[in-house]
Amino acid sequence: MTMTTRSLALAFTLVVTGCASGPQSIFTPKPTVLPPEETGAYEVVSGREPQLIADLRAAPPPAQPEISDGKNAGADENRLRTQSFMRIGTSHFPASDARARDKALRQGERVGADRAIVYSDSAANQLTVAYYVRFKLPFGATFRDLRPEEMSAIGTGGGVAIGAVVNDSPASRANLLSGDIVLKCDGEAIIDRADFQNRLRAHAGHPVTLTIVRNGETLQRMVRLGALISGS
Repeated sequence: MTMTTRSLALAFTLVVTGCASGPQSIFTPKPTVLPPEETGAYEVVSGREPQLIADLRAAPPPAQPEISDGKNAGADENRLRTQSFMRIGTSHFPASDARARDKALRQGERVGADRAIVYSDSAANQLTVAYYVRFKLPFGATFRDLRPEEMSAIGTGGGVAIGAVVNDSPASRANLLSGDIVLKCDGEAIIDRADFQNRLRAHAGHPVTLTIVRNGETLQRMVRLGALISGS
């Protein structure tokens, strides 16, 4: 079964960091370089690099991920998404490899996965393994700084652009869409991604009204932010 490698790129969410960079988190897995046969030629889901995962995960990585067998990759991903689990990567092992499950488990440990789900494709003689991490979702969407041409086009000096929106998150329930440009939060102009991140963090657990531009139209969207997880 072929795993879809596109994603909600991040499900971001708040700790709310759009595609944030910053100091190394204690939750970031230690980098390990291994041959493809040991990792299943591990493929990272676009937008879910280790530092972002470390910033957004709901809890420290377990000693070992929970490993199980799956039947329908798409259905499993949709179900897990409603529980705040985001797929972070995929591996492919030959079904004839007697050590494939052990390798998949170790790869899950290396990437800090909370869950690893194994799919068998007998026609392709292949095992596909999907790795998931549970994210904290007070906001539920990635966001980035506006590019100069975007600011010029709408005549603004600041704001952020919404990226991937996580299903059944505060952002999704407020009908925010990928490509929306957020200009204000509770009537105050947003300077950049860091400014927006700080505002979301400060208002966690409370509703905020966002002024957005979508296809040239200015709209208001009320987002009921989730509470931050203790310690975040």
